Amino acid sequence: MNQQVFKGKMKAAESGHKLLKKKADALKAKFRDYAKEIAQTKGGMAKESKEAFFSLTQAEYAAGNFKSKVAEGVSNATIRVGAGVNNVAGVKLPVFEEISLGSASEQNGSLGLVGGGQKIESSRTKFQALLSNLIKLASLQTSFHTLDEAMKVTNRRVNALENVTIPRIKGILDYISRELDELEREDFTRLKKVQASKEEKLKEAQKLIEEAMKEAKALGVELKMANTTEDLMGGFDAGNDEEVVF
Repeated sequence: MNQQVFKGKMKAAESGHKLLKKKADALKAKFRDYAKEIAQTKGGMAKESKEAFFSLTQAEYAAGNFKSKVAEGVSNATIRVGAGVNNVAGVKLPVFEEISLGSASEQNGSLGLVGGGQKIESSRTKFQALLSNLIKLASLQTSFHTLDEAMKVTNRRVNALENVTIPRIKGILDYISRELDELEREDFTRLKKVQASKEEKLKEAQKLIEEAMKEAKALGVELKMANTTEDLMGGFDAGNDEEVVF
């Protein structure tokens, strides 16, 4: 019974190890994709950030210090960040999404009447692109760290099954097999001893019969060999002995 129980455990452990191995491979592939995409996004953001701040300097040179005027004309945010979930091999990864709530403020138009409106619009466009990439990078970085933690946990489970659980169950099954083999050898030895004991008793009985026949022959009494399955007394012929009364 224990052998059957541990065989079931071994089968479950091997199936779990195979599934976790596939999950770990899928997470590794996704991990590499995220790392590659993060590197590309960071490389592009360096150039975009440089161009955006340079355009802001140009706009301030053309229109003066317009930051306070732009802030006064903006009451609500035009871009918000939404949170979603991406499922990768059973691991839920957080994803940030850009949500546009409307058009930009018209304040820039009035600022253009004074001067530098085109530069201000160009700077706004570049900063919007930079913000979109920043949201994308934040989403990638968050998913990347979450995926990294999930990979560590999955790899620990795979290693635990491969190096601890499965070898332990194999050891128990080997021990049970050795014990069963030992019990089988003991039963075989016991049967041989019983058979040898029966043969010895049969030889002793045969020897006693032969001795009885010799003694009876010496006394002039005729004995017949009885079948081993019959009563030993069946070998005596009482008809020739007058002193025997049945």
